[in-house]
Amino acid sequence: MKVINDAIVGFVKLLPRSVVHIFAKKYIAGETLEDAVRVVKELNEKGIVATMDVLGESVNTKEESEDAMKECLMVLDTINEHKLDSNLSLKPTQLGLIIDKQFCFEQISAILEKAKGYNNFVRIDMEDSPTTDATLELFNKLKKKFSNVGAVVQAYLKRTYDDVEEQNKLGTNYRLCKGIYVEPVEIAFKERQQVRDNYLKILEKIFDDGNYVGIATHDDYLIKGAYDFIKKKNIPKNKYEFQMLYGVKEDLRDKINADGHKVRIYVPFGEHWYKYSIRRLQENPQLAWYITKSVFSLS
Repeated sequence: MKVINDAIVGFVKLLPRSVVHIFAKKYIAGETLEDAVRVVKELNEKGIVATMDVLGESVNTKEESEDAMKECLMVLDTINEHKLDSNLSLKPTQLGLIIDKQFCFEQISAILEKAKGYNNFVRIDMEDSPTTDATLELFNKLKKKFSNVGAVVQAYLKRTYDDVEEQNKLGTNYRLCKGIYVEPVEIAFKERQQVRDNYLKILEKIFDDGNYVGIATHDDYLIKGAYDFIKKKNIPKNKYEFQMLYGVKEDLRDKINADGHKVRIYVPFGEHWYKYSIRRLQENPQLAWYITKSVFSLS
């Protein structure tokens, strides 16, 4: 089945970007900040909070990174101006991590300083495994200077439980996700249940050590596991939230919200939507299959 799914996703990658965009736009707010503001307002009206993300990663020049920083600052200004209930997520490689670590630290420090002035929060996303150590090193350095910063950990990486044991000592605020980048079997769990088991093991450790966690998943099995932990351990509502992607399982999103749990939606936007969309398709081959069938039905 995996071979078939990979083949379907590979086919979708060969399609014109305009065709992919027709189907991918459900999962991105749009190409402009105004689009993202509209989406976040709609979510806030339903009692759901957000984190906004300017799409883009792995930039190659300092000029591109500086432009990305300016966009992030504009997002924070806009959140404040429109009184949105949203924070900001960002990718270190978009801010210069693979160009110059100190440069990246300074860029993100400027963003955190702006967010601090607005009493807002910034989440440092985790990317693929070649950047894991550098991202955690960057986060720990930022954490010494700022309290309004959080990290992301990925349950499919075999190292993550050990990372969390260390990060818990620092009072780290987490987003816990399964992970979406394609990684070698030597460092990543490949079986679905292995990833689920590790996810719940990590989540329980975070809860037991009293850290805040964004439970980022669309998996009913993991959501039930989280519900069970919350009830059994009597976890207060100010120690966790559920996080989901924009456009994914909206009925489940609304149910969690109706159950009285805080829900935060990841709202990506921007011109660099293509790579993000392809990763979503790799995560959900059924959507890629739907696109494939639709293309052939039009031909």
